[in-house]
Amino acid sequence: MHLLLPLLSLLLMTPVSAIAQDAFLTEKVDAMMESYAGDAPSASVLVLRDGVPLLRKAYGLADREQKIAATPATNYRLASVTKQFTAAAILLLMEDGRMSLDDSVRRWLPSLPALADSITVRHLLTHSSGLIDYEDVMPSDFTGQLHDADVLHLLETQEKTYFPAGSGYRYSNSGYALLALMVERASGQSFADFLRLRIFQPLGMAHTLAFVEGGPAIANRAFGYSESTAGWIRTDQSTTSAVLGDGGIYSSIDDLAKWDAALYDDRLLSDRSRKLMFTPHVTTDEPDIRYGFGWRITGETLWHSGESIGFRNVIVRYPQRHLTVIVLSNRDDPEPYATAKAIAELAIGQGQ
Repeated sequence: MHLLLPLLSLLLMTPVSAIAQDAFLTEKVDAMMESYAGDAPSASVLVLRDGVPLLRKAYGLADREQKIAATPATNYRLASVTKQFTAAAILLLMEDGRMSLDDSVRRWLPSLPALADSITVRHLLTHSSGLIDYEDVMPSDFTGQLHDADVLHLLETQEKTYFPAGSGYRYSNSGYALLALMVERASGQSFADFLRLRIFQPLGMAHTLAFVEGGPAIANRAFGYSESTAGWIRTDQSTTSAVLGDGGIYSSIDDLAKWDAALYDDRLLSDRSRKLMFTPHVTTDEPDIRYGFGWRITGETLWHSGESIGFRNVIVRYPQRHLTVIVLSNRDDPEPYATAKAIAELAIGQGQ
């Protein structure tokens, strides 16, 4: 009985309005996520205010064949949410004095053609390099899995860019694959090892990793699915799933809560680096969206979505409000950005 007293005291000290707020939010989000429940492919949802979960919940199945339910510890392929970690790796190397944002890409990847002379690390980070998208020049009969080094080999053969470096914006998976290779050249470590040793381990993200076939297994893994006329079919990997720098990290909402916390202080990145990451460096092809280093910036929000075969994810941060919403899912559709924004609006309304 005495073991219950501290818990009882805590409950008695918790404002009734806070308990009601969480219950209200859970009820509303449950209704929003109804299509993910049951035997459907899953979603894990996290709402944080001041680092405290207002909602931490999973819906549906991480593995439909084995009937394994998703949990807050389920690891999803982040797809392009990976880019913020690639950008952080570059900033850490900059802090180490091993790399400059104004380095020519060819300093680190000299096999690129001369047309890349004017492209800098900064251009890659902000999608302003003009580099050709590797998916546009892959052999049509390619059936294996492409890796970051293969992206470099494809770009070595290109004789043009979409535009001169720094003169435009075009979202570039090619650029972030090259950034991963540059991390390897500058650090002397594999990209996966650098992320593990310099980001994931220091932050206690114990089950987050850049997945490499034959390397460490993915704990609590969600498998990707697509809906067809015959129902849900597993579509977990494609020819580009092994490219790490643009989309190869697996993580959970629990681990991403630790990442979110680290973006408020200097436990990982210096104030200068975080400012660089969240500065709206370029205008994108959508008038209200700017791009930092691995982050989209819209009004008061810092956010990024991730889309790859079988997965749709988003993280939306409201740093001035210390509010974050994360939705990870193992299905092709729907794209969860609108859902995350709607959840955020509920949380903001309840917090006023």
